[in-house]
Order: sequence, then structure tokens, then C-alpha cells
Amino acid sequence: MDARTLRKGRRRAAASQRRAYKVGRAATAPKPEMPKPVGKLALGALDGHLGYFLRRLQVAVFQDFIRTLAQVDVRPAQYSVLLIIEANPGRSQAAIGQALHIERARLARMLHELERRSWVERRDGDGRTHSLFLTDGGVAALAKIKALAARHEQQLAEMVGPKRRKLLMDLLREFG
Repeated sequence: MDARTLRKGRRRAAASQRRAYKVGRAATAPKPEMPKPVGKLALGALDGHLGYFLRRLQVAVFQDFIRTLAQVDVRPAQYSVLLIIEANPGRSQAAIGQALHIERARLARMLHELERRSWVERRDGDGRTHSLFLTDGGVAALAKIKALAARHEQQLAEMVGPKRRKLLMDLLREFG
């Protein structure tokens, strides 16, 4: 064995020992305590900000969506992309990104993941664009996803009440 190979082996062994030490140390280190809540905080000027309450509602909606659809591991944006492709087969990647206000690079990463799962396929269009289609697997997956999303929508209706849900939908559609 030459000296170079021997040094390389020693470096690997030392690195492995450092990792093992860090892991063992982290497991025995005391965890910092979270401060205990001291009651409801005043919102101050936030109490008059529409954006603040819309964001709070969005967080609650997304948390419920993610929890309800955990078994299929689909995020809200992925679901939106699948629905738009289903409703507009053959449309370009750019058109779908514009419709959903998703930046080009983020949509490309999302489509790569949906292709990896064999739910979406990109077909070359005019040489500069890609046309998007659901695969047979994508159609089947979307049927299951839609059933779970319907359960999520029912949970939201129960959370805000059916009248408020209708009112919110009517108001928010105007900004669509």
C-alpha cells in the first residue's frame, strides 16, 4: 500500500470518529427549554392589517391541507399545477407558471418532481416550449388527491362555517 492511500484511509477514519463524537455528544447534550407562554399577546397595529389576518388564515389552511394530504405527499402548489394541467392539457410550461404566478425556476423544479413520480410529462412544443400533460399514473393519482382535497375543503367549511366560507370565496374570487 502506498503512502498516499494510507493517508487517505487515516483521514477517512478520523472524519468518521469526529462524526461519531458529534452524534454521541448531541444525543446527550441537554435541550434548551422553550419559554413558557405568558398569555395572549396584544397585536398592536397588526390588529388593523388585513394582510396579517389573510396570512394567518393561509397558514391554517396550508397546515390542514398538508396534514390531510400527507399520505400522498402533495403540497398545495403541486396540487394546483396538477389541476391546471388537467384542465388545460398541452398548454405550455410558461402559460401554467403565469396562471399560477409561479416563477420559472420553481415551476421547473416542481415539474421535475412530478415527472419523477410519473404524474406529468413534458413534450417538446415548437422547440422553445414544453407542452404539459398528465400521464395515466397522474390521472389516477389526481383522483385520489382530489378525494383527499375534498375532505380538506369540508374541514375548512367546518372551521370557518359554511356561510363564512361562501362569503370568503365570493370576496376572494374577485381578486382571482
